[in-house]
Amino acid sequence: MKHAFFAVCLCAAILQAGERSRPAPRPISVYINWAAYDELSDNVELTEELALRQLNEVLRLRRLGVRIDYYVNDCFWFSKEGGYRSFRKPHWPNGPDRWLEACRRNGLKPGLWVATNTLRGLTPLPEWKDSLNRSGDALCLFEGGYLRHFIGSLQYWYDRGVRLYKFDFSNFEAATPAAEKKYTREEIVRRNMDAFRNALFEFREKNPEVVLIAYNGFGSEQRGTFAPFRKSVDLSWLDVFDSIYCGDPRPADVPAINFWRSKDIYSDHMVRRFEQDNFPLERIDNSAFMIGTTGTCYNRRTSAWKGMLILSLARGGWVNTYYGNLELLTEDDARWFAKAQSMFMRLQELGRTRTFGAVPGEGKPYGYVSAGETGEIYTVVNPSQSILKVDLPAKGEGRVLFRDAGFVPVLSGGAITLGPEQMAVVGFGRYADASFDLGVQEDVVIPTRIRPLAAQFKQTARGELTGTVTVPAGEDLRIIMQQFGKDGYPLRTTGGSPPDGTSLGKLLRITATQDGKELPIEIQYDKAIWSGLSWAAGEIKARDLDPGKPVTIRFTTEEKQVHRMTAQTYGVVY
Repeated sequence: MKHAFFAVCLCAAILQAGERSRPAPRPISVYINWAAYDELSDNVELTEELALRQLNEVLRLRRLGVRIDYYVNDCFWFSKEGGYRSFRKPHWPNGPDRWLEACRRNGLKPGLWVATNTLRGLTPLPEWKDSLNRSGDALCLFEGGYLRHFIGSLQYWYDRGVRLYKFDFSNFEAATPAAEKKYTREEIVRRNMDAFRNALFEFREKNPEVVLIAYNGFGSEQRGTFAPFRKSVDLSWLDVFDSIYCGDPRPADVPAINFWRSKDIYSDHMVRRFEQDNFPLERIDNSAFMIGTTGTCYNRRTSAWKGMLILSLARGGWVNTYYGNLELLTEDDARWFAKAQSMFMRLQELGRTRTFGAVPGEGKPYGYVSAGETGEIYTVVNPSQSILKVDLPAKGEGRVLFRDAGFVPVLSGGAITLGPEQMAVVGFGRYADASFDLGVQEDVVIPTRIRPLAAQFKQTARGELTGTVTVPAGEDLRIIMQQFGKDGYPLRTTGGSPPDGTSLGKLLRITATQDGKELPIEIQYDKAIWSGLSWAAGEIKARDLDPGKPVTIRFTTEEKQVHRMTAQTYGVVY
């Protein structure tokens, strides 16, 4: 009886939120210029020249068929002393006029990033000072003049054509010294949230064309993909936001030879956690599509970008965000982008996307179904280190539309067999037609065979694991290791961000010797990773191995909090 009552209350809360909320009326595409610059995990600054250069790239891609509806200037566009009402100089010598006019002239809707109530590079205005907290780094939203002035700043830019706001870095524990004496922490959080939610609701009522998207500070745990699920996102934010993001893209705690696939798994995991929190998939901004040359996207440029784009679309969110250096995409890339986008965005609009399979952080197969009136598209990922048969909840004959290179997926009897770390797209109904083919992702190569190898490892010293394994002729040796803390969870190590951060290849090291000779190991994780990494993975090619002789493997970590380390070895054939 108690469970039934709880279910009724939950449904009522969701319905109530839905009555007041006004999500984007259909899927939209938003370009955000972060990752083309990066002033937090790199030292590339946002300037008028950079913003206009990326605007020209947006227009180039649009001419080739890519849909982009909004262009957002991300963090640090603003003057330190301007209270979000002026652009930074000397970076914007002419202010925003050229950018705003170019957007208007070309049918692009401009957008701006704002910090909700933390002083990210801002000097508090006189109008804000009676809202400052004791430490002077955040502002109370229910006392003083800050919130009224902040909403006034949003209105100022809306009146100049801005139609999207990205809210970041909220601190709902911020209170004036007087409020701290009067209210408990819980009361402060609730009063801040209520004040901000009501202000945004009124702003939306006055400005019906506006789109509001939420980032850091609006709930959810984003550290990794290992923690047990617990509810952490307040559904009432759906009253005012069109979407809420589920975390900056980073590697998962599911080890992968292909570093970029591990990042795919992280975003998939976070979408699933939000879904478990009763968030509609169409309201989740997975924010996973980032190409670029800065630290925030690990300088990936366009590595494995096609699979990244397909997954970002397949997840079903109605606010489709694209970040980074658009000049990296060729004309052929843009045409492919446009084709994939048109396929999935038509299906997004129907709101029939659903998930299936395991929670991605468990390292077992999972996927998405994008359902249309006369057909479905299945996007499937096998994050494991095995060749696995994955059941698809589909009927009829299907066709593999897209896959990673190497292992050729086998589609048979309502199931698909995928190689280790492989993703694929399968069409059914009208989508089982060659006209929907998206080809092969050539820069992600999956082994055609893989098998675990018997190996004995032991922890020989603090932060050191060693073992031996023998590899048969003709097989590469795949080595995967992971570190854990005292709580039993994977433990991330970071050496900081570019350009001065230490790369993870120096902090999580795999070495191997045979007959006293050190063997070359191919790794992809040797990057300055701001978000940290809990694993190391590499391969030794068969040409560098003497078959039948033991290989000694050593894993060392610079992480001082490590409690336990594990290792697995595999023989693979490409």
